[in-house]
Amino acid sequence: MGDRVIQLCCVVIVLAGALGSGVLVPRMLSVAKTQGLRFTADPIEGAPPIVVLGTAIGALRGIIADYLWIKLQSQKEKGLYYEAMADADLITKLQPRFAEVWGFHGHNMAYNISVLTNTPQERWAWVNAGIDLVRNRGLRYNPNDLGLNKELAFWFAHKIDGVSDDAHLHYKREFAKEWHFLLGPPPMDQLEREQWLRRIADAPDSIEQLEAEHPDVKELENRLTAELSPFERRFAFKLDREFLMNVGRWQASKASAYAKMLGLEERFSKNDPVYAAFDRVFGDPAMVKAKDALIQFLRKKVLREDYNMSPSLMADYTRDWGPFDWRHPQSHAFYFSKQGAEEGSARYTSQDDVYKVMNNDRASIQAMQALNHSGMMTVDVFSNDNPTRMHDLRWIKAIEKYFGELYRKHYKTQGAGGDAFVDFHENFMAQAIRQLFRAGDLEAAKEIMDHLDGMYGRGGVIPSTKYAMPIEDFVRETTYGEYEMVPDVARTDVYAALQRGFRDGLMMGKKKTLDDALTFARELTEYFQSTRYTDFVNRFGERRMADLVGDLRSSVENVFVALIRDQTQPLLDRLVLYNRAGDEQKRMAYDAVKDQVAAELAAGPLSGVYQLEQVFPEPPGMEEYRQAQAELAKQKEAAVAEQNRAGVLHR
Repeated sequence: MGDRVIQLCCVVIVLAGALGSGVLVPRMLSVAKTQGLRFTADPIEGAPPIVVLGTAIGALRGIIADYLWIKLQSQKEKGLYYEAMADADLITKLQPRFAEVWGFHGHNMAYNISVLTNTPQERWAWVNAGIDLVRNRGLRYNPNDLGLNKELAFWFAHKIDGVSDDAHLHYKREFAKEWHFLLGPPPMDQLEREQWLRRIADAPDSIEQLEAEHPDVKELENRLTAELSPFERRFAFKLDREFLMNVGRWQASKASAYAKMLGLEERFSKNDPVYAAFDRVFGDPAMVKAKDALIQFLRKKVLREDYNMSPSLMADYTRDWGPFDWRHPQSHAFYFSKQGAEEGSARYTSQDDVYKVMNNDRASIQAMQALNHSGMMTVDVFSNDNPTRMHDLRWIKAIEKYFGELYRKHYKTQGAGGDAFVDFHENFMAQAIRQLFRAGDLEAAKEIMDHLDGMYGRGGVIPSTKYAMPIEDFVRETTYGEYEMVPDVARTDVYAALQRGFRDGLMMGKKKTLDDALTFARELTEYFQSTRYTDFVNRFGERRMADLVGDLRSSVENVFVALIRDQTQPLLDRLVLYNRAGDEQKRMAYDAVKDQVAAELAAGPLSGVYQLEQVFPEPPGMEEYRQAQAELAKQKEAAVAEQNRAGVLHR
């Protein structure tokens, strides 16, 4: 009888436990979702092998991880960064949901270990490894952790796009090259740029689906396999990042002015069998559609698998916020800070977390500000030059819109959170007045000035007359002292003045406007490159800040080429601009934009009326100019090789 009572009690306990778990498990899963205590959308799916290992250790793993974390902090304080890296790696294996250790591990690689190396190449390898660790591993195990997203955003903005690291120019060149190979140059128009990314996002998810939708892709794969099979020991044909990067390199060489000047296409075709195979296969007109479909598929695959980035989200951000160029580090700073705000918002609702959210939002709007200063890019990956980075005034309206969103979001945040964004907004829009004034858009500049006067000037809570002065005086006062503090401001002013000079001087016959712009650009460039604040030469032989502006000649060339390429302006206006320019400016632009102008002319209504040679004639002295440029390119190539050799010898 006693045994039966015991058995009955046991059954009751089991049933009560089952009933209790049925009530509590949904709540636990909900908490797991909001607090990020899992890896995927379904807690029972996607657990990585390292989690199985950690689970097998059981409760002991927490004690081991705590011990290693304390030891790691001690190693950091003693400067034992390599030793700390080993322990951090072990902690991530034991506790992959410990987001803070991923951030520490990545920061240790990108900041502490990188600066202990001897060459820019070694530094970049460590910086890139730290970013990749958090982006492609840490965030996969902690997908809605705001802290990791904020860390990534900061590294892109500060380490790569900032100027504090001696090797920052090398970082900018390598980053632009990598993403140029991955995605190619983006369209100029924002809507076209969104659609360009949307086509990547809409590509098939699997190779089987791709082959079903595009049967000729299978033939393309077979031809590539046959062409590349003799070189498998050197380059095995796989649909992966390495293959996409090689295709991107092949495509970039076809559009590179430097590649043509240096004869790189011919050199690659003779010496690189993979490049020659691409010529034979991708150069076949019958394979054009299959090639394009395969590249779109690969870009989507590589973005998701190797960069943990969503092409759909990239397209959404381009649609909603601005013309992101993914060759620019600040585009990635915005992406991860914005993603962190969207995916991590459910986890950060307490008053203790409010400043984490606010600081993350600051990172996203500061990234937009940086893109306003330097977001319009031109990249020639074979030139060894710094990427051309010009101001992009399209970001002014985007920032005004985003400020409104952030102000409403933080209006009731403890500590008058909205006011922090008010200060940013006023400072940025005051700079926008200067930018628009330099670019010659006086109407837009005056409109913003009146807007600020109503918000912060005579219409402000504490009335002020600072926006009531003549706009010329306001611009002069706004500019004073900023060149040393923010070097991008100097470049912005140079480029804006030259744009205005070319447009008004050539299109409207205002020669004095062009002369004044050239004089201003020359004087500002000379000042910026000679001032004691910017003449420092770093250990890698580069002027860390002065080289951001470049000499006057490259500024003139960059601006003039950008104006001729700007498809937001009518082709006829740009042709007038070109034909009224001097022979020197024409020579700068001719090879760089000839193919684009030819394509636009052939596709437009002027094709049946004019030949390319009539409306876009080759200027005199082009052969001599090409030879001189080729010689300069060879000298730069030799200088870079010597610099790299010297760096190796001094290790």
